[in-house]
This record gives sequence, C-alpha cells and structure tokens, in this order.
Amino acid sequence: MIAFPGLGLGFDIDRVAFTIFGLPIFWYGIIIGIAFAVGAFIVTRRAGLFGINSDHAMDAVFAAAILGIIGARVYFIIFSWEMYSGNLISIFHLRHGGLAFYGGVIGGIIGILLVCKWRKIKRLPLIDLFSSVVLLSLAIGRWGNFVNVEAFGSNTTAPWGMTGTAVVDYLTRNQARLASLGIDVLPCTPVHPTFLYESLWNILGFVLIALYIKRRRFDGEITLIFLGWYGLGRAFIEGMRIDSLMLGGLRVSQGVAVLCFVASVVLMIRIHSKIKKSGDPQYLALHVDTVAAQQAEEEEGQGTDEQAQPAEEAQTQSEDEQPEKEAKSPQSEGNAPAEDLPEQEDAQKNN
Repeated sequence: MIAFPGLGLGFDIDRVAFTIFGLPIFWYGIIIGIAFAVGAFIVTRRAGLFGINSDHAMDAVFAAAILGIIGARVYFIIFSWEMYSGNLISIFHLRHGGLAFYGGVIGGIIGILLVCKWRKIKRLPLIDLFSSVVLLSLAIGRWGNFVNVEAFGSNTTAPWGMTGTAVVDYLTRNQARLASLGIDVLPCTPVHPTFLYESLWNILGFVLIALYIKRRRFDGEITLIFLGWYGLGRAFIEGMRIDSLMLGGLRVSQGVAVLCFVASVVLMIRIHSKIKKSGDPQYLALHVDTVAAQQAEEEEGQGTDEQAQPAEEAQTQSEDEQPEKEAKSPQSEGNAPAEDLPEQEDAQKNN
C-alpha cells in the first residue's frame, strides 16, 4: 500500500505484474523495458539530426544497454558491498533493483565508444544523440522505484508526502543507522517522493533539450547540457534521499552530480568563448552539417555529369553527321544528275 495522505490518494500495488510458469514478472522490469523501448525508438528517429545512420544508432543502443546495465550494477555493488558480501549470488538478482545511474552512464558510454570504433562513427555526435534521449528514459524508469517503494527521501510535511507499509518498515529498520549519519526520521511521518521529483525534472530537461537540438553550435554541446541539467537536479534531490550510496560521510551520487554540473558549465563557457573569438562560422562545425555539405557536393557532381553526358552525345552525333554532308557536297557543287545530260546535248546541237 502506497498513500499520499495530504492528497487523499492511496494505491495498492503488487510488485509482481504476472507470472509465467511460476516465474514472477515484476513491474520494475516491465517499466525499465518500456523506458528502453521508448529511448531506442526516439534514438533511431533522431539519428539523422546528428548525421548518424539509424542502423548504426541501433547497434549502439544494444551495446549501451548491455554494458550500461552491467556498469550500473557493478557501480551499485561497489558502494553497497556490505549488502552482497554475505550472499554473492544475490549480485545477479537484478529483478530486486540495485542499479546506479552513474555506473550506467559509464557502461553506456563504453558501449557507444566500442560501436564507434567498430562502425567508424564520430564519437561526439553519437553520444549527443543518446544524451538527448536518456532523460526521458530515466523519467520513465523512476516509476519502477515507485512500484518497488524505494528511492524516497526524508520526512516532510508537504501535502504530497508519501507513506505506506514498506516506507514505515524501512524507516523503522534503518532509524538507528540513519541517525548515525545525522538523518533523523520518524517512521510514521510521510516522506519526500524523490523518485517523482527526479522524474518531473528529467521530463522538463528532455523537452528543453529537444527544443535546443537544432540550435546547438558544436558536437558535444547536448551532452554537456544533459550532464549539467541532470547534475543540478540530482545534487538537490540526492540531498533529500535517505538511501544514498555513501563513501564515508559523503553522498557519492551527490558529489558526482555537483562535479558534472560544474564541469559542464565551465566547458560550455570556454567552448562558446573560443567559437566567438574565432569569428569563423565553420569553427567546430557540426558533424551533421559536414555530412550534409558532402552529400550536396556529391549530388551536385552527379548533376553536372548528367548534364555533360547529353552534350557529349550531341557533339558525337554532330561529328558523325559531318562526313555524310561532305560526301554529298560534290553533287551539289557541279556534277549534274544523269537525267539532265540529254537536255544539255540538245542545246549544243541547236547552237
């Protein structure tokens, strides 16, 4: 049972959607699958905006998905080793959650780079393509946390505060541990639905990036915007959560989020400053514009060849007709036809 008392809402959600031959299929996995499918569809539809072949983009989707899941799981396990050290087989229980976003980003980028090397694709445009979509996939995927009743925050008196059996149980079991970290919680008081905050923030970022795609100035800019936007939101939202991955007294994801935001802002300012100083509209030209220019040149070259071919044929035909005219010319200049000879002889006799 998940309830929002201030809004008068309550949901009785079973984590298991259905079973197949006795094997439970969880809503978490279904929602992640939907997020993947939506992201893959948009990636293939947007590939042309970045000068990327859609088939090559699909190759990158599968590589990024596989290595992204591996990276997300490994990252989570590294910073939550105490949860798995006593039961190593649980490392492979992905259906119970336990994926870290930044690990997924690292794994996904590795997958994309491998495809770039294999398919000989420009790296930055392909990473930009994925960066323009990943926020929407994340926004959808966060609802898997809602079904699992996880990724929530500390207590709140806001009307949208969330509570439920699983929330109360988690806070009760971890109250002492959280207190040692300086986080005081009351198990029966509603908590921040931080999964919802992040989902809404990511949807807004996805829309803004979609509107900016055709206005971007250099390859890599969409990636920097994505990292900056996500980092800014995650830095604040992570500060509300009570299940953060910790490194000593530091929230790992919050620290990485701040670094991403600062680095992206600094790089954006520096690169745009260089572009402005260059005064060259072709400085750091987009890959898609380069591809379009090459295609235009090829089409123009083909058009020139097509125009030149009829001219050559006409010239050849003219040259072929010239000997025929020359062959007929003696007859026209003085050699009379045979039927005219008797008339000439009669004229001579009369004279």
